[in-house]
Amino acid sequence: MRALAIAATGMTAQQRNVETIANNIANVNTTGFKKSRLEFQDLMYQPIRRQGSLSSDAGTMVPAGIEIGLGVKPAAVTRLDTQGSVQQTGNQLDVAIEGAGYLTIQLPNGENAYTRAGALQRSADGQLVTIDGYEVSPGITIPADTREITISKSGQVLAYENQNTTPTEVGRIQLTRFVNTAGLEALGDNLLRETPASGQPNNGFPGDPGFGSIRQGYVESSNVDVVSEITNLIQAQRAYEMNSKVIEAGDEMSKTATAMR
Repeated sequence: MRALAIAATGMTAQQRNVETIANNIANVNTTGFKKSRLEFQDLMYQPIRRQGSLSSDAGTMVPAGIEIGLGVKPAAVTRLDTQGSVQQTGNQLDVAIEGAGYLTIQLPNGENAYTRAGALQRSADGQLVTIDGYEVSPGITIPADTREITISKSGQVLAYENQNTTPTEVGRIQLTRFVNTAGLEALGDNLLRETPASGQPNNGFPGDPGFGSIRQGYVESSNVDVVSEITNLIQAQRAYEMNSKVIEAGDEMSKTATAMR
């Protein structure tokens, strides 16, 4: 009774689908979060009668054979990098990226990570850091006597010190792009890491060709559409139920066969 095993693969796949949707909904308010979508693939097929095989000594061929599929499997979870809406915060260190690119973050172990979450702060040393204290790369140090900070669309960080009316440029925010953003590895804490599948990082400045721009005092919201996710959740639940019905039907058929005398 292949139906039992086939339907079991469908239930397992839909369970993974629900888990992916649940993660999207859970992160609906996570700054810079990008929703994911589970991709499915059919499993191998068992040939019962091959198409193209000879059906007689006269050379006639079978035009359409019989192949029984053995179910479905989750193939990949694709990250969808559509632009999230920008939300005003009033914090002069917050930045939202409008367009392509990631902020480069230096981890404590010296490796680089990448993020769209632009909720930035100053460390005790005046460094521009994330909310976890990880330094934004390249490093930008804001003088201790700075009373106001301006960040331009091109990423220039200007500091107004003391009573000076002329700002001083203390650094420039850099953006990084990848050929395949879906190939980045999610680390948690709004961070992503380069992998062989993502390709090499391509660095540039906001406003350069192919790179987005910076908006000061805003952060990028999650791109999760709750209505779409709830719709997807209902579809996944119905698919799970249909696969369970197939298992019930297969079980009833097995009972009927074993009860024959």
